[in-house]
Amino acid sequence: MSAGAFTVSSPSWRPIPVPRSVHGGRAAARVAAPRAALVEARPRGPPEVRDGGGGGGGRGGAVVPVLSVDRAEDIQAEARAMARAADATVYSSELLSRRYGSRPIKAVGRTLEILVSLGSFGIKLLVDQSNGQIDQNKRKRGAELRRIFTRLGPTFVKIGQGLSTRPTARDALPTFPDTEAFACIEKELGLTLDSIFSSISPSPIAAASLGQVYKARLRYSNQLVAVKVQRPGIEEAIGLDFYLIRGLGILINKYVDIITSDVVALIDEFARRVFQELNYVQEGQNARRFKKLYADKADVLVPDIFWDYTSGKVLTMDWVDGVKLNEQEAIERQGLKVLDLVNAGIQCSLRQLLEYGYFHADPHPGNLLATPDGKLAFLDFGMMSETPEDARLAIIGHVVHLVNRDYEAMARDYYALDFLAPDVDVAPIVPALRNFFDDALNATVSELNFKTLVDGLGAVLYQYPFNVPAYYALILRSLTVLEGLALYADPNFKVLAASYPYFAKRLLTDPNPYLRDALIELLFKDGRFRWNRLENLLEQGRKDRDFSAKDALQPVLKLLLGPDGEELRVLVAKESVCVTEAIVLGSVIDGYNSAPAFMRSLLFNGNANGPLVMNGEELKSMIDLRDQVMRIWGLLRTSQSFDPNLLQPILQVLQEPEARSLGGRVAGGITQRLAARMLQQVLRLPPTASTTAL
Repeated sequence: MSAGAFTVSSPSWRPIPVPRSVHGGRAAARVAAPRAALVEARPRGPPEVRDGGGGGGGRGGAVVPVLSVDRAEDIQAEARAMARAADATVYSSELLSRRYGSRPIKAVGRTLEILVSLGSFGIKLLVDQSNGQIDQNKRKRGAELRRIFTRLGPTFVKIGQGLSTRPTARDALPTFPDTEAFACIEKELGLTLDSIFSSISPSPIAAASLGQVYKARLRYSNQLVAVKVQRPGIEEAIGLDFYLIRGLGILINKYVDIITSDVVALIDEFARRVFQELNYVQEGQNARRFKKLYADKADVLVPDIFWDYTSGKVLTMDWVDGVKLNEQEAIERQGLKVLDLVNAGIQCSLRQLLEYGYFHADPHPGNLLATPDGKLAFLDFGMMSETPEDARLAIIGHVVHLVNRDYEAMARDYYALDFLAPDVDVAPIVPALRNFFDDALNATVSELNFKTLVDGLGAVLYQYPFNVPAYYALILRSLTVLEGLALYADPNFKVLAASYPYFAKRLLTDPNPYLRDALIELLFKDGRFRWNRLENLLEQGRKDRDFSAKDALQPVLKLLLGPDGEELRVLVAKESVCVTEAIVLGSVIDGYNSAPAFMRSLLFNGNANGPLVMNGEELKSMIDLRDQVMRIWGLLRTSQSFDPNLLQPILQVLQEPEARSLGGRVAGGITQRLAARMLQQVLRLPPTASTTAL
């Protein structure tokens, strides 16, 4: 369940007047200064926002004034929040070892509790297996495991959420007493509830794994906000659990040879991120960074943070009305389409994973809402991760190698992805990749189901000394969850197909040398230019709203005319000759076919065979090439961002010595080719069975 905003289908909230203090008495109360509260960096513009959906996009309702914000005040407000969270716990395996290693009785008691709960569940699975009822009881056992994880507490709830990719596997978490939550708010912020809120929901609107959320109205501005409050004693609970789980990981690393990944490293990474989630100021900073990077799109919404009402254990942000992404009927009743929203999520996730590398690692339905005006709201920024730049580029290159079925290059990609140590020989991996993908790629890559691809690759990876980095595991889970949401709405949906526009746009417009080389590798294969692939890239790239015809193919041009482009220039010169010939001779054929019969006979001395004599297969290939090139030019010309000035940089580059040399080669090749054709037509050999005359 999300921590920042909730569904319109949630139980309705009944605002109650806020007591002066949950501790009683007025002495502890102090008035919240409006100036201090107005330091949150709000979107610049008219001095107003619409209530009901908060400042993060507004959902209609009363208009309330918002003062312009000074950046210095914003920095000061955030600094005050950071000071309130100065004692936030940071994960340290050494600290946990010192803390709980000296308390064996408590550790043993918790171990027995976990073993009894999970052991009884394991016995039931063994019984199901012996009776051949694994599939029959799958749903029943899943619900039972969810109840066990919930009973075992927050650590196991987070583990269950981490393992789950099902859209319906995240709800019904228990709450804690409201009096404890309200007391936490006052203690953390140093304010009484009535000085902050004019009203607050009498019970939580939703419960998350680490906290629960209330819907409230700010006293100073009358804005609706979501207030997340951390569960009491949670640091102690998850600290002990991770101490025990890490001990199990050490045993697995030492004695279980079938698992080649460093289990302890994965546990440490997961624990580090869970402890980061306990610092709500860090979550607020994550939200701000995420908003800056990705909320520039019209279909993406990220709520703002109210820093003066935020601390290590309390987070106050804009309230956003919305419907969880797995509630298809509720979404459609608002005139929205689930697949449009999921596709917006996929495109945003691709930007996160492959463009900036900073991504939301927990995109379950409670954290992705459909707003009434069709935006996709991202919430709960506690668990974030980053993709290294080398890995981002390698993933895109990996897709190119997959399209080309270049399994040797795919295997080498695993070095850049940190899957393999530099001294590991990839030669034995190539046949395994070939066997899997040759079976899986019956049609095209875009037809592959992402989960099938992940499962199949997983089977390959387990056979070899792969070490899956923690960030990559989070990437796989994020995309698998999104695909699960899409399949929930449309069983035929393909995440890879939906990802193609983004990949095409990046390949066509990104000047990065690695991606430029990947584009060349995709377009030039076996000494020929793949015009069909260029056409497909342009068609797909145009579907991405950020595609710019002005930028398309500029990376290729730079490489073509650069000092390292000699091999490419040879191929381009050869292809340019073929294209020019196809256009010239194709035009001749079109002119001949459109001329009246008497003119054909007159112009060609009564020869009814036509102006050209050539092999039928060659003629068809030439006409197809001409038509394809013209379609590609049409795609560029009809792009929204097309500008005749697009040709200016090309003309400037053509003045360079390398370009003039290339132009000379092309002109010479065209002259020779057309002269040969002309000689062939002058001689006009009689057509044979393998020759077509037009």
